[in-house]
Amino acid sequence: MMKYTIGLDYGTDSLRTMLVNTANGNIEASTVMYYPRWKEGKYCDAAKNQFRQHPRDYIEVLEHTIREVVSKVPAEIRNNIVAISVDTTGSTPVAVDATGTPLSMLKDFEENPNAMFVLWKDHTAVKEADEINQLSRSWGGVDYTKYEGGIYSSEWFWAKILHVLRIDEKVRKAAYSWVEHCDWIPALLTGNTDPLTLKRSRCAAGHKAMWHTEWGGLPSEQFLNKLDPLLKGLREKLYSETYTSDVVAGYLTPEWLSRLGLSGKIAVGVGAFDAHLGAVGGEIKPYHLVKVMGTSTCDMMVAPKNELGDKLVQGICGQVDGSIAPGMMGLEAGQSAFGDIYAWFKDVLMWPVENILGKTDLISPEVRNKLIDYIEDQIIPQLSAAAEKIPIEESGIIALDWMNGRRTPDANQNLKGAIAGLTLGSDAPRIFRALVEATAFGSKKIADRFIAEGVKIEGVIALGGVAKKSPFVMQIVADVMNMPIKVARAEQACALGTAMAAAVAGGVYKTFEEAQQKMGSGFEKEYQPIKANAEKYDALYKKYSKLGEFIEKNF
Repeated sequence: MMKYTIGLDYGTDSLRTMLVNTANGNIEASTVMYYPRWKEGKYCDAAKNQFRQHPRDYIEVLEHTIREVVSKVPAEIRNNIVAISVDTTGSTPVAVDATGTPLSMLKDFEENPNAMFVLWKDHTAVKEADEINQLSRSWGGVDYTKYEGGIYSSEWFWAKILHVLRIDEKVRKAAYSWVEHCDWIPALLTGNTDPLTLKRSRCAAGHKAMWHTEWGGLPSEQFLNKLDPLLKGLREKLYSETYTSDVVAGYLTPEWLSRLGLSGKIAVGVGAFDAHLGAVGGEIKPYHLVKVMGTSTCDMMVAPKNELGDKLVQGICGQVDGSIAPGMMGLEAGQSAFGDIYAWFKDVLMWPVENILGKTDLISPEVRNKLIDYIEDQIIPQLSAAAEKIPIEESGIIALDWMNGRRTPDANQNLKGAIAGLTLGSDAPRIFRALVEATAFGSKKIADRFIAEGVKIEGVIALGGVAKKSPFVMQIVADVMNMPIKVARAEQACALGTAMAAAVAGGVYKTFEEAQQKMGSGFEKEYQPIKANAEKYDALYKKYSKLGEFIEKNF
């Protein structure tokens, strides 16, 4: 009898749900739904880098998408679903009470952003991250950032928690513990939301919460107290054990079976972050850099533990045993903004369209709205077409891709972007090309850091929206990195990788490698670097590096 799994991919804007045949990786049904409150722009303030999401968004899209997917398939498939697994963005923690209920689901906190999930790209905790880094180097004990690349980020667990505790007394008094999004969904589905007993993700804990077996789990109570007395006692209300994504978190409760239109005994796997399971879906293998290219990038790699040994790669987002594939060391890097930079430039260009054309009465509202939608849809494709015709170096423009800070190498969310070399002849396509080149230079910085630290790169695999949709961007990245780049065929590699993890957690396969072999989609395209372009970009890369050094030192 065929067995099927469901992969839940909680992205920045929406949930994608995919029902997959474990025998061959065929997608039997899939759907996507945007978070209702998030889509309305609620609870966010971009000027303050505040991005929060309501747990009710997560629950509503969960119910709707699974019921929709299940309704699309015959009973023989629906009755043979054996497991569900979850990936989410991260670090995306939330304050919970003693039952594990997010505070924002309680009446007194329903509209309080500080009681909601603090999204990965929320950078309100820059000050707290700086304090964690300073204390880690000066307090005289263990440097708890050593397996986090040596630098702690404002995007991560402890910085976000401390920031919320400092600014919101009401949340501080009500919060019993904190839970990552990728841990809360499996806990909810299995009926064990108790913060002290629910299974915590090795992926989330190791990469974002400074968890490691070397010091028995999370940073010591002494360290946390020294960081801020507000953290006193929190450690004992969190966790000491963590679990990889091949482990069963529990089974769907009767209530959730009914709510989701399912039946039988359905396992729920321990959760992980989207990019990590996306790398699994993209068929990651040792020493291949998997670039998940979307609004930001996550750059993933696995290496055999015995080969990596005691090597610590500085300036990345951590190296964690089993965070991507159980039994392998998982290494994570990435860029805080990639596609978001192109979206930002589009928004800049859209300002007069929305604020001048959008308010004119020279044309009917119907025509006006159609024009606005048409222009918005066409900006990036038309910019790409025009920018592609501009010879390398002709514009003289160099940009830095730090509009959302820098994730790696060497996290620093205090940094800002820059565009240099502008003239009166610098038009929109030339600026856009410089921005694309900047994101490619940022990718090269990550690869260079791995290589400089003694970790070889034997291949590059790309997945995500940018990789699938923009040959212009991908060719520039291949030229700048001077490496061939394979594009995974899977339309939704994160959801597919999560379905693979579910197949292992549900007992269909014993290992992730076996699940990849059976369920993988292969590759659809390979971008080869153009030698002449690579040589020209090598010179521009040096200028990018010098500009970055100047900006970081002086601004």
